[in-house]
Amino acid sequence: MLEGKAMIQDTDMPVKMQLQAMSSASQALDLFDVLDCNSMACYIKKEFDLKYGSGWQCVVGSNFGCFFTHTKGTFIYFCLETLHFLIFKCPAA
Repeated sequence: MLEGKAMIQDTDMPVKMQLQAMSSASQALDLFDVLDCNSMACYIKKEFDLKYGSGWQCVVGSNFGCFFTHTKGTFIYFCLETLHFLIFKCPAA
């Protein structure tokens, strides 16, 4: 497990889900090379799909822009080590 502490930039998730997000990100950083952002994002997305149902999205990287709509209570954006993590659930169509 990495020693670094996550810095939450913005969220509307319940605290328990926030802790799961940061834990999953830390596990992903332990499992994959820091440059393998796609694998980390896939890992986190699958973890959230299993735990909280399908429809989750995850973006991992050091430089990205985004604009999206999310289901209330399912959004978090945080930094861990040198990477930024964006996790959210898409609203039902």
